[in-house]
Amino acid sequence: MTSTSIIETESVAAVALTAEAANNSSRRKRLFTLLGSVVALAAIGYGSYWATYASHFVETDNAYAAAEIAQVTPSVSGTVREVKVSDTQAVKKGDVLVVIDDTDARLAVAQAEAEYGRAVRRVRGYMANDEGLAAQVAARAADEQRAAAQLSSAESDLERAQVDLRRREALAASGSVSGDELTRAQNAFATARAALAAAKAGAEQARANRTAALGSRQSNAVLIDQSTLESNPEVALARARRDQAQVDLDRTVVRAPIDGVVARRAVQVGQRVQSGAVLLSVVPTGDIHVDANFKEVQLRDVRVGQPVELHADIYGSKITYRGHVTGFSGGTGAAFAAIPAQNATGNWIKVVQRLPVRVALDPQDLAAHPLQVGLSMHASIDTRDSN
Repeated sequence: MTSTSIIETESVAAVALTAEAANNSSRRKRLFTLLGSVVALAAIGYGSYWATYASHFVETDNAYAAAEIAQVTPSVSGTVREVKVSDTQAVKKGDVLVVIDDTDARLAVAQAEAEYGRAVRRVRGYMANDEGLAAQVAARAADEQRAAAQLSSAESDLERAQVDLRRREALAASGSVSGDELTRAQNAFATARAALAAAKAGAEQARANRTAALGSRQSNAVLIDQSTLESNPEVALARARRDQAQVDLDRTVVRAPIDGVVARRAVQVGQRVQSGAVLLSVVPTGDIHVDANFKEVQLRDVRVGQPVELHADIYGSKITYRGHVTGFSGGTGAAFAAIPAQNATGNWIKVVQRLPVRVALDPQDLAAHPLQVGLSMHASIDTRDSN
């Protein structure tokens, strides 16, 4: 091959390489243009999605199932005779949970019944005494009237004896009346005067006796005034004590206050329990709610009543719970901490706070997929209705 042929061949190859490089450059430009267009469209689409839909939802996975747990405490002290439930057992409201020995309570009821019966008899005695005391008052009034009549008679006798004495004293000066007759007149006057004094004393005694009888009747009447046998204060007090004793007897049987599941049982047979000591808890699994802890910056548009979608970690994302916002906590978790943050100190660092939001769950969803207290949840609030 001649040198001219080699040169021509090299020229053709160089032209081919130049053309291929140009084609590759053009292809890369088209690919970059296409990629930029895709990215731009994706950005526009996501921006539109965010502006029209996604921006109206706030989410958190810092949420947990909660419930108003009922603590079961006895109202009376005593020794536990029976424990009829165990942890994880489902109970209905009114089911017997614990039975306390009722020997002392039964004796107290018997004693209170006896006190009540004695009070009834005592009040009946007051009522019967009222009739007797009324008769005594009437008798003392009659005695007072008789004493008054005797006093009037004694005053008349004294007046007559005084007149006779004066007449005989006048006649004795002229010798018309003997000394013996004058002495008899003087004795009669003295006797009449003594009789008058006795009549006055008798009248005073009769009056005092009548006053004493009236006082006795009034004192007895105070005990039964404006009351019947059942409404009398003594009977009412004894009845209340009897009823209280019966209530204490009934309270030796401790019952479930709500429907739920038994948890944290801390009572055993033979244990001596005091009034108010926690025996166990009942968790109302049919009335579970969710406490969702949102950041404070997320709550700008959150309002009570807004719909919420939730997922439980125990069931996964396939199970969706429906709910709605029912309220906000009165303070953040830091505010109610055992050792609150001292934000007034010089080394203060701002930390975004979380506020618990209470979410009520749809009862049908909860019945279909039960939850337990403390389970992790994911909550998403639709804030489109922010009025």
